[in-house]
Amino acid sequence: MTAAAGFFIVLEGPDKSGKSTQAEMLVRALREHYERTGADQKIVHTREPGGTSFAEAVRSVVLDPRHTVTPRAELLLYEAARAQHTEQILRPALADGCIVLSERYTLATLAYQGYARGLDLKLVREMNHVATEGLQPDITLLLDLPETHFEKRDPDRELDRLEKESISFRRKVRQGYQKLSETEPGIVRLDAQRKPHPIHVDLVSRVSVLLKETIEPLPLVAAP
Repeated sequence: MTAAAGFFIVLEGPDKSGKSTQAEMLVRALREHYERTGADQKIVHTREPGGTSFAEAVRSVVLDPRHTVTPRAELLLYEAARAQHTEQILRPALADGCIVLSERYTLATLAYQGYARGLDLKLVREMNHVATEGLQPDITLLLDLPETHFEKRDPDRELDRLEKESISFRRKVRQGYQKLSETEPGIVRLDAQRKPHPIHVDLVSRVSVLLKETIEPLPLVAAP
């Protein structure tokens, strides 16, 4: 990362791969670590699309299953939300020395709108760059989950527009993530088929190396 003083961590993965659960656990572990050490280290937990009132409003529209959205319109909506999020939340927090953890970032757009929707990857990359002005994460932690696990996890949850897509779409998303993890810098792919706590321990270990800190994972009894 070239434009900020803090650390930018992104948690990625297909729908129902456990991003929110793992993000909450990791943020808690980080906050407890810095409280124990007495360091005045701010932790910012955010998400995409979202993080600002405008971006959350875009999120409510783009994920609303009542809407039919064309792939190009979908891309533009995501990038508009990202531009606001980057300028209003990410860059100021990083410049202030915060550790920022975002659930999803530009990799998701390449996987979903690029590989799964079939939009030109060069176009998606250019739009990502415009929205972020080139801001890159220090590390992207990719939770890899087979598309066949989607129906097994949280089956009673109300699905948003993208979650209602076909298994073929979800397969393309996963394949996109896998291909990107082999070519894009700074991506660590992790097996998300495991129980939450072993994944959490793995994530804490990776982040500890990045931050050059000895961070303790949450105890098993405290993990969801």
